[in-house]
Parts: sequence; C-alpha cells; structure tokens
Amino acid sequence: MTNTHKVRIVAISGSLRAKSFSRMAVLTALEGARQLGAETEYLDLRDVRVACDGNEEDRGYPDSVYTLREAVKSAHGVLLCTPEYHGSVSGVLKNALDLMGFREFSGKIIGLLGVSAGALGGIDALNTLRSVGRALHAWVAPQQAAIPFCGRAFDENGQIIDPKMRERVLDVGRQVVRFAYLHHSPQAQDFLRAWEEAAPNPGGNQDTVPGR
Repeated sequence: MTNTHKVRIVAISGSLRAKSFSRMAVLTALEGARQLGAETEYLDLRDVRVACDGNEEDRGYPDSVYTLREAVKSAHGVLLCTPEYHGSVSGVLKNALDLMGFREFSGKIIGLLGVSAGALGGIDALNTLRSVGRALHAWVAPQQAAIPFCGRAFDENGQIIDPKMRERVLDVGRQVVRFAYLHHSPQAQDFLRAWEEAAPNPGGNQDTVPGR
C-alpha cells in the first residue's frame, strides 16, 4: 500500500429502519473517509438475513451472509454505528457481528459511532461495542462519536445539523483511514517484522538474573 487511495473502508449500521439515524450517521463518517481518498462501501443489513442460529458447521446460511463476510474481510477498516437499545448494542448489529469472527476482523481498524434518543448518545452501547471489537482482535480507534437526541440531530436530507457534531463524525471516518494506512504502510510492516523477530530478553541473560 503506497497511498490512501488504496485504503478500503466499509460501514455497517445497526438499524433496519427506513429512516435510520444510525445509517445517516455512518454515511456521514463514510463521507469523511472519502475526503481522504478511501474507497468506501455501505453494507446494508436490510439485504442480509442476520439471524445467527448457532450453526457450528457454518453451512446453510444465505448467500448474503457470505457476501457480507467477504466484504468485511477485504476491507482495511470498518465503521460501525449502533443505536442504543436498553443500554446496549442493537440486536441486529450483534447478530451480524456474531456471524463473523477473527477471519473478518483480526487486524482491522474499527471506528465507532452511536446514536440515542437520550442525552448520552449511546455511550453505554459504544463501550460494549468497543469490547466486542477487542474480542475480535481488531484495533478500535480511540476517537468515537456519540449523537444524543438523534430525533432532532438530522435535517430532512439526513445531514447532521450541528456543525461541531458533523465534524466529529467526519473525523471518525478520517481517523479510520489514517490508522488503516499507517497499519499497512511499509514502515509499519517493518516494525511488525522487527517486533515478531525480537529477542524475548534483548541484552539479557537468564543465567545472570540475581537470585538464580
């Protein structure tokens, strides 16, 4: 990877509503990713039967599930937006994540956004989603965006009304692109190779440890 134009970012909203505020938010973050030249794609869960039936043999799911998995696997970064339901992540988003795993998310950069009807903007759901990202061995970006009072946060065109909040959401998308680029840059690859090849105790000798 030599420039940001080769970074691919996908986005998923955890709401199936026709006028989903989560979708409006994550599309804004995708706009931020495009501003830095990233290739972007919105993965609409309305096109996927996301019920996770516990099939350990991983057979029998609709083709749309495998399409979703491949789209996430091929991306360098993932933007996730969830509405907060009863203090946690939406069921549809959790089901979608449960249908995937390390193969799709390990080493990915994840950016998080949340929306809620209340004053906190889905912060509890975001904390849960951050834990899920770590469990999937992904790198969860430090900056996130929580949009409170979402029913009045967007205009009739799905644009965020408050300029500061809009800029924060755009920044989540930009941040994922920057981290994804750095993660795959030649310098980062050199560092990772040095890390993997490093001696467990450089400069030391277990035989000279005091008390042994």
